[in-house]
Amino acid sequence: MTKHKDLSPEDKKNWEDYIKNPSDVFDKDKTNSINTEKKSRFRFDLHGFTLDQANKKVKEIILSCIEKKYKEILFITGKGKHSTNDKDIYTSKDLGRLRYSVPEFINSDQELSSLIVSIRDAKIKDGGEGAIIINLKNL
Repeated sequence: MTKHKDLSPEDKKNWEDYIKNPSDVFDKDKTNSINTEKKSRFRFDLHGFTLDQANKKVKEIILSCIEKKYKEILFITGKGKHSTNDKDIYTSKDLGRLRYSVPEFINSDQELSSLIVSIRDAKIKDGGEGAIIINLKNL
């Protein structure tokens, strides 16, 4: 590659005009700001949480996701196969599992239920019966 020492006046003018208005240059910063406004899904794994811990975390996450304009939340709850609540005779076998108790908690909390469009089981690729998807209202 050879370096030209002198530019022609026409080339210099074309270059200066281009620098003033680079219309065909991709603006990645502008694109990134658009993407941050349209966040689609937040994902959180609740494995290892007790029912009380999970409920507090779920509420915290839902309120945070509403504020940050997420459209949906994927909560990984697990299927409850390794749950030890069978040993406690005072605990419901079903409602002691996060996959059942989290939706029940959301529906029973007036503040949270007013922010939710729907709660459904996740598709197989997202965790199936071991996960739930919460669709949030656009506020």
